[in-house]
Amino acid sequence: MELRNEMQRAYCCIAQIGNLVLLLLWHILHFIVSIFYFVLGIARVAESYFISSGFLKKYKSLNLGKLRCLAIVIESEEAYQTLQVIELLQWLGAIGVKSVCLYDKEGVMKKSKQAILGKLNNAVIFEESGENDKLVDHNHMMLEFASFSDGKEAVTKAANLLFMKYLKLNKLAGDQEGQIFTEPHMAEALKAIGCKGADPDLLLVYGPARCHLGFAVWRIRYTEIVHMGPLKSMRYGSLIKAIYKFTMVRQNYGK
Repeated sequence: MELRNEMQRAYCCIAQIGNLVLLLLWHILHFIVSIFYFVLGIARVAESYFISSGFLKKYKSLNLGKLRCLAIVIESEEAYQTLQVIELLQWLGAIGVKSVCLYDKEGVMKKSKQAILGKLNNAVIFEESGENDKLVDHNHMMLEFASFSDGKEAVTKAANLLFMKYLKLNKLAGDQEGQIFTEPHMAEALKAIGCKGADPDLLLVYGPARCHLGFAVWRIRYTEIVHMGPLKSMRYGSLIKAIYKFTMVRQNYGK
């Protein structure tokens, strides 16, 4: 009995030591990872500062001709930070971006449209501009405000339009092949109901989520998506870097 008790005590001591070692290793690993991300954050801040200050000359020349439309997706909670949204748009204006789609799932920025436009001198709303302005406007920034409900409503209307169109064709000519809906058919229907917003070449996501947060999928089939981190931590240099990397990738792809 005494031998058994001694063995049990020894086993308990070994188990406790093992748990302490594992706990110590966990804290050491956590400390190393924290230091790594801390150093990485400092490096990114420093890089952003050097870019915005003009020390890194390669970022001075941006080929914005490759960026016809830029989409900004912001998590709805952060979309209430109207002043930061305005500052972000002012940065884009200073860079020279001419077409921007602002999106948040709940439509927060759409409700703040007038407050945002009041702080921008050269902005034109996409829905209120003329057809010629939508094609090209070098003096203004074209702004489009979008939300999840816009895409959902657009798909419903487009599907209904296609259904009625091909139902009518089927009754008149018995055209069975016309009942097959393809991507061009949907694109034509979306255009017919007035959803003619440009497909963004680049989509920047601000917020904790690393996804497009419900942005209309038919508009981002060939779009490059970049996660920029929280809106409160946005940096001018990081914005320039994201646009620069996109233009360079497109330039190399074109070659």
